[in-house]
Amino acid sequence: MNQDWPLWEVFIRSRNGLSHKHVGSLHASDAQMAITNARDVYTRRSEGVSIWVIESKNIVASNPDDQGPLFEPAEDKVYRHPTFYELPDHLEHM
Repeated sequence: MNQDWPLWEVFIRSRNGLSHKHVGSLHASDAQMAITNARDVYTRRSEGVSIWVIESKNIVASNPDDQGPLFEPAEDKVYRHPTFYELPDHLEHM
């Protein structure tokens, strides 16, 4: 494998209605190769119904040191907290 190939992050959705979950990373020359390799590596036992890949260099993350200033403004918006909503009992994935 060519180590100059970009690194791709792989997300798999295991069933319809569920969220994609990060399952790992791999090197590939392009997006189509990344999807093909992700299928071969991460869904060998039919674990997924959908695959997302994104080149790692395109992911932007917050700095853990900025946790306070980044998330504190949400605390004064109590209406966003899930305690204000009653969910029906038949909802399984909330």
